[in-house]
Amino acid sequence: MSTLSRLLLLVAAPLSLLAAEPPATHAAALEAWRADRFGLFIHWGPVSLRGTEIGWSRAAERRGYRGPGTEVPVEVYDNLYQQFDPVRFDAREWVALAQAAGMKYLVFTSRHHDGFSMFDTRASDYKITSPLSPFRRDIVRELADACHAAGLKFGLYYSQPDWHHPDAFTPDHHDRYLAYLRTQVRELLTNYGRLDILWFDGLGKKAEDYDAVAVNRMARELQPHLLINNRNGLPEDFDTPEQRIGKYQDTRPWESCITICRQWAWKPNDPMKPLDECLRTLVTCAGGDGNLLFNVGPMPDGRIEPRQVDRLREMGAWLAKNGESIYGTRGGPWHPTRTVASTRRGNTVYLHVFRWNTDVIELPPLPCKIKSATLLGGGTVTMAPHAATWSFSVAPAARDAIDTIIKLELDGSAMTIPAIPLAPQIKAAASNTFHSNLNDHGPQQAFDGDPSTRWATDSGTKQAWITRTLDRPQPIARVRIDEAIATRVQRFEFQYRDGTGWRTLFSGEKIGRNFTRTFPTVTAREIRLNILDATDGPTINEIELLEQ
Repeated sequence: MSTLSRLLLLVAAPLSLLAAEPPATHAAALEAWRADRFGLFIHWGPVSLRGTEIGWSRAAERRGYRGPGTEVPVEVYDNLYQQFDPVRFDAREWVALAQAAGMKYLVFTSRHHDGFSMFDTRASDYKITSPLSPFRRDIVRELADACHAAGLKFGLYYSQPDWHHPDAFTPDHHDRYLAYLRTQVRELLTNYGRLDILWFDGLGKKAEDYDAVAVNRMARELQPHLLINNRNGLPEDFDTPEQRIGKYQDTRPWESCITICRQWAWKPNDPMKPLDECLRTLVTCAGGDGNLLFNVGPMPDGRIEPRQVDRLREMGAWLAKNGESIYGTRGGPWHPTRTVASTRRGNTVYLHVFRWNTDVIELPPLPCKIKSATLLGGGTVTMAPHAATWSFSVAPAARDAIDTIIKLELDGSAMTIPAIPLAPQIKAAASNTFHSNLNDHGPQQAFDGDPSTRWATDSGTKQAWITRTLDRPQPIARVRIDEAIATRVQRFEFQYRDGTGWRTLFSGEKIGRNFTRTFPTVTAREIRLNILDATDGPTINEIELLEQ
């Protein structure tokens, strides 16, 4: 290769990878992490004393960022650490719980946007080991030691924004802040032994705002196996969809970060997700070829809330029986939907059936023969391969209420089969669709289980409705709505149709991202989101109907 060719390749290369291709140790670490599929995320800090959200509830100007909650005055928030004494914190208990839940790695918030360091940093006095802290123990040290002793992969979350630091993102002194940031990242990578994951949370600024190229290069030089996420202004190793399941993507690793309750940090009586939703979230992530980083927020005394402990143990019990269909698999060959997901390894496909809308599941055929079809763990499956579809049925008594897993043995490799999208048959209608384009922005896009698609209306639309007609009446007790542009809807009603017409279940003003509302159970076949007022054309990513 000529010198000029080498120079052209260097110019075209990603900034963070100018040195070389990822070393073999890094590539192996990435593949091993993908095989793990399930990890524990922990958001914790002095704010747990107030039960409000970590970082975002600090009621202060946030250097251009917007977020929910201004519940705690800054002078109160910034001094909570002087009362924070989590005497019941035991890192070994946390690690043992992660392993009991079937999780293969743990990621802990070493420092969130509020600027409080949960480790013994030399770069700041605003830390857990401060003389003003009654606790004065290095949380990161104890967690690192516990993970290493137990053989659990260890990762650290680190927020580049710091709303406590006086120089962060200031016109004249941001260079001082970058020096502080580099010092802390170096400490995390040199003082705590092996670190498997560095989980940045840069909130959408550019790479140069974080000195990301230099920081990431330093990190990889210190620990060549290290995995870095995509929140440092650079794509790096994996994508991180938040509070939603990522779309099917087998060309680049990804990991959904999702809370077990609604808030990242601990909140008293925070509604917790039921077991079926937790498990289906995990399975759908795996079926989309992604991981799930499942978050808990420990209580002020250092314990993980007992009901959350119970839920994680329930997930672990399920994985103890069914883990072969999750660990070490890749997503597909069929794209996941709300009805089914699939995973594969070698010559085996695991078909996960969440809902039996009829007695038969019909799927597009695969370009190979099925040697056998059985229930995972044993049991009879009736299979009928046809030219246009493959159909599978299981006796009602043998179906699992959460996930009926059918194990298919093929006569060749399942890994070379191109992924097959499943077009859901959705009966939906809307009063307006953007440019009348039903294929790209039609109402069915709000109910297809794919957060990358959306229903959209024409610019200038101030009122609109969207309806969904189900195949049969079904119980509905909760709805989740994800507004694509979160500031548009100003007033709305959520309704269902009975024999006399539309009846309103609840009404509200703002929807925003990840809106959830629980209501007394109704049995309905048709629902409607009736938008009464909007600042501009409403657009909705997803409307999900839940039984509990």
